[in-house]
Amino acid sequence: MFEPGPELAEMNETGESFMQWKSWLQAAAIVGLMIGIFVADTVTDLEIAAAVFYIVIILLAVGRFPRRNVIALAGLCILLTLVSSTLTAGGSREAGIVNMAISTSAIGITTWLALRMVAAEAAAHEARAQLVRIARVTSLGELTASIAHEVNQPLAGIVTSGNACLRWLGQDPPNIEKARASAERVLSDANRAGAVIQRVRSLARHESPKRDRTNLNEIIVEAVALAQAELDRHDIGMRLELAEALPPVQADRVQLQQVIGNLLLNAMEALAQVPQAERQIVIASTLEDRDVLISVADTGNGLAASTREHLFDAFWTTKEGGTGIGLTISRAIVEAHGGHIRADANSARGAIFKVRLPVAGAAR
Repeated sequence: MFEPGPELAEMNETGESFMQWKSWLQAAAIVGLMIGIFVADTVTDLEIAAAVFYIVIILLAVGRFPRRNVIALAGLCILLTLVSSTLTAGGSREAGIVNMAISTSAIGITTWLALRMVAAEAAAHEARAQLVRIARVTSLGELTASIAHEVNQPLAGIVTSGNACLRWLGQDPPNIEKARASAERVLSDANRAGAVIQRVRSLARHESPKRDRTNLNEIIVEAVALAQAELDRHDIGMRLELAEALPPVQADRVQLQQVIGNLLLNAMEALAQVPQAERQIVIASTLEDRDVLISVADTGNGLAASTREHLFDAFWTTKEGGTGIGLTISRAIVEAHGGHIRADANSARGAIFKVRLPVAGAAR
């Protein structure tokens, strides 16, 4: 167990002594002010409502002393007002009664309002603290859902490559070269899963991405290669329309691969209900002004206008079993890179997602 050293103990004692002296000084100042108001109210005529200044004492006490002490202090101020009115010799007695009623009412109302304000402020502080706790829990939930969503693809790749490795080894004779290649893909996907988790955690902590000059065409080709098995399994045609000599962007390679992978996965899922002969995905890249524009288009059933309004909202999804977090992560990544992402209706049919990123070194 930690035991404070002599220096720390001495500092604590000094702090406690200072707080005690401060409380005593505040109490002494309030008592002195009360005596001054009592004397002034007693020596002046009854027409002068000097007792109304007791509300200053109430306002000074609220927030510095417990609620019961403030109420007791207010009662004492009212009592002093009555005593002072009795002791005052000069002035009209009728006017004195009116002023006494005004003063006692002012003291009582001020005390009630001040205590209500303090209670409201305490409730506001508690509500803010509760919101902070809720935000932390929500952030933790979003982080967990994000990691679960993003590692699905590399984990699926690990399973596929692992099964392929077992099949190659199970042949007679075993195909060692093919098995070795499958094992290398397992390691590659495992490393990619680790990198994805690290990037999602960094994104949740609002850390700056690790940016390097990156060729987006290479990232697109890599993302398509990773999804090729799924594309073949669902008989989806893939066409790349990549601009030549595309200028590099300053970007985090792993994060942008996540974005392309998410958009590609969404496009494949959008084609699930489309006849096989009509399943087509087109990924294009082009230079527009001083931005690189990436588009992922599918020939699915498209997106309703009401759907497009909520596509990038966290945990909002139209897919059964979906997490509703993939597009939210994608938007966060793109915006962290100084770009933006949007969804539109495809010119022919289906949907098209467009990602715009600034060219490396371009002034924004």
